[in-house]
Amino acid sequence: MSARGAPSKSKKKPAKKATKPPVKTRARITRAEPDDAVEPISWWKAFYGVVRRIPRGRVTTYGVVAALAGHPRSARHVGFALAALKDTGGSTVPWQRVLGARPRNRAAVTIKDPVGGALQRAILESEGVVFDTRGNVSLDRFGWAGPGAKKPAAAPRKRARA
Repeated sequence: MSARGAPSKSKKKPAKKATKPPVKTRARITRAEPDDAVEPISWWKAFYGVVRRIPRGRVTTYGVVAALAGHPRSARHVGFALAALKDTGGSTVPWQRVLGARPRNRAAVTIKDPVGGALQRAILESEGVVFDTRGNVSLDRFGWAGPGAKKPAAAPRKRARA
């Protein structure tokens, strides 16, 4: 009954017990063993095919290799693929002919390991590639843009203002 003596019309529902939402568990992520990690991805075979076609005494960039292999914007994957070659021993892929792009149509050795970088530079110099004082290679002179690609004409130099 209500305070005025009339029966109340509202019926109270019994209180529900508070239930916790189900706890979501994450699946454990397992890491591949080092032997499994070296297995080449299908893209890598295409990258290796392009790198094998680079003539002796010529260089190209990771981005050009990716584009010629049909995977533009995958320059990092080219780097991963070439880095995996060090574990295979006597590889037939001329990895030393792929360099990192630099401004003004130049390329440079991008291997962080000083021994590996020095080895890459020595092999390229033995093939006739010339490095400037800053360690860059002119792509106008030594660049390779793919089979049958014409060498781009060197852009005219800007004159200094008087």
